[in-house]
Amino acid sequence: MAGRSKRKQLFEVVLEPAEDGAFTAYVPALRGCVSEGDTEEEALENIKDAIQTWFDAWDDIAKSQGSLVRTVEVAV
Repeated sequence: MAGRSKRKQLFEVVLEPAEDGAFTAYVPALRGCVSEGDTEEEALENIKDAIQTWFDAWDDIAKSQGSLVRTVEVAV
């Protein structure tokens, strides 16, 4: 999204091995953010792209549905 400042964040990624040796990767904190790869390393690289795409699209999608988008900070 234009104008969004870039900052680094850490996300927990769940990797689920498939019977064929491939991996599905998803981010529990980001609804619908899923990718896959033939290897664990490829799945992790692909989920990075999926996370970026998720953030690029999310504000516009939520706003188009009439939702309000806000940022909050939480110390854990």
